[in-house]
Amino acid sequence: MKGFFQRILRVDLTNRSSREEALDEAVLGRYLGGKGLATHLLLQNNPAGVDPFAPQNHIVLALGPASDTPLYGSCRHGIFSKSPLTGLYAESYSGGSLAIPMSRSGYDAVVIGGAADRPLWLEISDTAVNFHDAADLWGRDTFETEAEIRKRAAAEKPGTMVIGPAGENRVRIAVVKNDGWRVAGRGGLGAVFGSKNLKAVAFHGSRSRPVAQPAALKQHARDMLARLKDHAATQAYRNLGTPMMVNILNKAGAFPTRYWSEGRFAQFESINADSMQARFKVSPKACRTCFMACGKQIEVKDGRHQGLRLEGPEYETIYAFGGLCMIDRIDEIAHLNDLCDRLGMDTISAGNLAAFAIEASRRGRISDELNYGDPEAVAGLLRKMVKREGLGGLLAEGIKSASEELGLEDLAVHVKGMEPAGYDPRVLKGMGLAYAVSDRGACHLRSTFYKPELTGVIPPAQIDGKAELFLDFEDRCTLFDCLILCRFYRDFYLWEALSEAVALTTGLTLDQDGLKAVAARVTNNTRRFNLREGLTAADDRLPRRLVKNPLASGDGITAEELDRLVQDYYRLRGWSPEGRPPEAD
Repeated sequence: MKGFFQRILRVDLTNRSSREEALDEAVLGRYLGGKGLATHLLLQNNPAGVDPFAPQNHIVLALGPASDTPLYGSCRHGIFSKSPLTGLYAESYSGGSLAIPMSRSGYDAVVIGGAADRPLWLEISDTAVNFHDAADLWGRDTFETEAEIRKRAAAEKPGTMVIGPAGENRVRIAVVKNDGWRVAGRGGLGAVFGSKNLKAVAFHGSRSRPVAQPAALKQHARDMLARLKDHAATQAYRNLGTPMMVNILNKAGAFPTRYWSEGRFAQFESINADSMQARFKVSPKACRTCFMACGKQIEVKDGRHQGLRLEGPEYETIYAFGGLCMIDRIDEIAHLNDLCDRLGMDTISAGNLAAFAIEASRRGRISDELNYGDPEAVAGLLRKMVKREGLGGLLAEGIKSASEELGLEDLAVHVKGMEPAGYDPRVLKGMGLAYAVSDRGACHLRSTFYKPELTGVIPPAQIDGKAELFLDFEDRCTLFDCLILCRFYRDFYLWEALSEAVALTTGLTLDQDGLKAVAARVTNNTRRFNLREGLTAADDRLPRRLVKNPLASGDGITAEELDRLVQDYYRLRGWSPEGRPPEAD
């Protein structure tokens, strides 16, 4: 089949060995690449109930048939495993440029098992797999590590993925970084790397992905660029980036504030996209094969963080530290963003945990004195989390464990152990469904359903018929993760365009029904993985606090409304009322 190398690489860190393995063409036809292939491989290779930090828990690094092709929005890779944060399925994706050298090493996926007896980094090329000592890199931050790996790899411009001290110390919200500021951020995958003593992976090679219609693919890209480079969505992302969502969500009353107590932040204008333009030197930054340039390379112009440079902060980081922790200076949020980047931690979870700790302090449940609006206290807490010192050690285990230890389960906001992104489901009820049924815990990216709710495609408070539209969005996003494509191209790759992308890369002729069948198989397999790990329908729920406590605006979502949405979703998926998919697809 075109679009694939039809081979995977298996790596055993315990024995420092590797071997190539052919991929069955039928598997690729059923699941495509990316998430579909990785989920299939996890079901094959992971023992049921395995501890996420056990050597038998595998990491799958996967690409899709769009990788290293001219398709716009295609320079992304995925990392998959069992999450140490939720104990369930883990997936996370990152952009930048890494997908290109990954693809040129000549594998559709790399399956990493075992655990090294001392720190190492892995070098994968199209001709060899080498295991290198990383003892002198252990303890270094992500930027130092990536710079050093680039020097040591046997290629001029390798692609690298690395972890920081958070991953080394098995902090359950640790991330995997690449290209400086790009992050596979959710689910604690960096901690899985750390449990295996795997500090970094470098890729290089010269293999070319065998696409079905190379000339037509190039022409498709030229046509797409001419047609959409000046589109309103393109301009919005290029000019403002994701921080434009601060104004939109605050106006909607769905900008989580004061640890999920309020839906609007009075000081939002000091942390929005306009404040970034005023306080920073800002220039757009694009991944490879992208014309949107949604990233924002910034330099702080004045104040105590003058000269700080980074890519960001993105909307989710602003919501987590700005809204939840009520920090009203965009330069302080940038500082916290940089700290998380260096240490290797997820900013969404980190901001949620900090705000939870502030509430715990205010309620007298911990001895640490923490207050809203105090960036230095939050920075100190982040450092303690990575070192697992005091309260930081408790928070490093994740929100579910920390809230149970402190007897604050009714305060904690999470689904399946993962905190939500910055879209309050009491206003955007479809996002309530998205958080509840997401396979990796509360997640906005499995469907990006905030988009139709905020733009008037469907009323945010509507319950009837909402699950049907939700399924359409979720299925399309699943296809994005199989190919692998960037979410911000969702307005450009509708069903017909996805069919064309699949045909040009793989040669498969799949109409909308055919694509939805692939998406359904992948979704069902992911559900089977989670059921095998102990998931039940009772886990497909929002936290009690969000259901029981409406916002001051009166917006809320009831248990009955959520149950209707979830049961509609199960029915449309062809699952039982207990959330079980059919035995076979």
